[in-house]
Amino acid sequence: MKWFLYREYDSKLEIDSYILSSCPNPKCENKRIELDKRNMSEDYFFYCENCGEKIYLTDVFRLHEVIDDEFGAGGILAYVTNILEHLLLIHYIRTILKIKPSLMKETLFIKDGPLAFFSVTANMHKPMRDLSNYLLGKYDLNLVGVEKSGPFVEHAAQIKKNMKPGTLLIMSNNYIYKYIIPGRADPNNPYARTSYYGGKLIFKSRDEGLYVVTVPVADEFVVIDPKKENFKNIDSILQNLELLKCDMYDNSLFPVALANKLVSLSAHPSSMILEKFAKSFIKS
Repeated sequence: MKWFLYREYDSKLEIDSYILSSCPNPKCENKRIELDKRNMSEDYFFYCENCGEKIYLTDVFRLHEVIDDEFGAGGILAYVTNILEHLLLIHYIRTILKIKPSLMKETLFIKDGPLAFFSVTANMHKPMRDLSNYLLGKYDLNLVGVEKSGPFVEHAAQIKKNMKPGTLLIMSNNYIYKYIIPGRADPNNPYARTSYYGGKLIFKSRDEGLYVVTVPVADEFVVIDPKKENFKNIDSILQNLELLKCDMYDNSLFPVALANKLVSLSAHPSSMILEKFAKSFIKS
């Protein structure tokens, strides 16, 4: 997190402090807190100048803002999942850069879901864009986010029969707001520029597979009217998506399908466990 947030991978981009919007401690009303790297403890926390309580480095995700007494912490689960997926991706990138940077050009990073941060975590798209731009310029980053659900996937299914195999649909701002998202396109603001660090595309493979993907773009305003040349390594990325096709479910990829299988409970024992739990609960 420290390496990522303070841009320690590049001396030209490195920053000394980060501004946190509010203190995570519920009784403190301190706003715009400067998290100066020089004041960080060895255990990666700071002290609030107003209340004196600890502020952890992970508080930059602002999850404390969506936890309340009535609904608890249930609302942060989706955000935590997305954060962990990104941190795992960042960890692998950092490890490769430390051990053998030349492997970056030979590695395809696939994220399950769009390349974006949402709601209170949306500010993380800024350091992530800086990191991806740095890697695009120096190491030929190959990164793609693959979506399995949502309005873009539903739209892709509707137009699938009108797309020829092996073709790519690059969605501009006007296209997104005309056919997918209700509203009027703003010529000065690309779709989701405060959360995404890539542009959206629909790809129909030669074997009739259909993929909604996000690929990093260096300039967020390119998303207003993107061209194929704005997406670096797009041909090799899409070619590898074709090769990684999996038949476990519709338009799935081997790495994602295998990861989901490893973290899922198998049907037989899990159903027995749930049945025993339900019976014991009903008896009590």
